Amino acid sequence: MRRPIIAGNWKMNMTPSEARALVEELKPLVKDAKCEVVVCPPYVDLSAVSELIKDSNIRLGAQNIHWAEKGAFTGEVSANMLKELGVEYAIIGHSERRQYFGETDATVNQRVLAAVKAGLTPIICVGEKKEEREAGYTNALVTYQTQIALSGLTADEVKNVVIAYEPVWAIGTGLTATDEQANETIGVIREAVRAAYGDAADDVRIQYGGSMNPKNCKGLMAQPEIDGGLIGGASLKAPDFAVIVNAATKG
Repeated sequence: MRRPIIAGNWKMNMTPSEARALVEELKPLVKDAKCEVVVCPPYVDLSAVSELIKDSNIRLGAQNIHWAEKGAFTGEVSANMLKELGVEYAIIGHSERRQYFGETDATVNQRVLAAVKAGLTPIICVGEKKEEREAGYTNALVTYQTQIALSGLTADEVKNVVIAYEPVWAIGTGLTATDEQANETIGVIREAVRAAYGDAADDVRIQYGGSMNPKNCKGLMAQPEIDGGLIGGASLKAPDFAVIVNAATKG
């Protein structure tokens, strides 16, 4: 059985002092979680958070990585730099990176390969815009995004990646896919992995990442294809994030 994973994407929120307070509040609330718990703070918070979670079941993630190990890439951070800070996960290809910072399917793939090479677990984001869903392109689009992102990995490497389905129209809008819509599209993503990597698809954990919150998490997590959530706004409030974490244990 795939172990659920709940990851909090703090985005550009939380100063180091605010991050410390949030983690201290969160630790006792999720200490008995049966799922994997990950927080992904901004770069400037990583050192502080890394120290605070050493004695806990919370794991550390970053919100992006560069594909090069080092070099003249002003403002960028490499996988090896992050690993030395205790980072174990890296979000790659988030829709906000695609929308505002020129991320493409090709650069997503470069980052995924760099993460895996460095021993980080990528959380690869795929998903469609509202107009793409309305035009009937969702399945073709997420299949393409998924297969391009994984290109160059072996089946054994693919087993260890995490994929997050994030319908772009549901991010930060208060809208969310229905439980059935989310489950169906995540099933399509799993079949895209299967087409390229066979039975490795059964081990890949696929999250839902479109405004999962304390009110809708139980219904979403009850779906057979959904293995967790990539949580935005709700991850900034310890009690809300804890509700989602504690709903993520599947019997």
